[in-house]
Amino acid sequence: MTDSDGSKIIMYGTDWCSDCHRARRILDEQSVDYVRIDIDRHPEARALVAHINDGQARVPTIVFPDGSLLVEPSNRELLRKLALLD
Repeated sequence: MTDSDGSKIIMYGTDWCSDCHRARRILDEQSVDYVRIDIDRHPEARALVAHINDGQARVPTIVFPDGSLLVEPSNRELLRKLALLD
């Protein structure tokens, strides 16, 4: 599952994950346009996240339009990456 034109950040996560809620809050506070995909509701997304993370469904896994990604980023890591996108 991806963004149809590849121009948005994609955040793979779950509803129960506190790190996912934290990352979403940062993205929302920074007015970032992103697509959120719940891997509990989309088995193909869970498989993709596991593939990216050596078999583990680690969330949040955040994929950027340039193909780079962050997995379980700290607030600082996520904010630093977002600053580079400006």
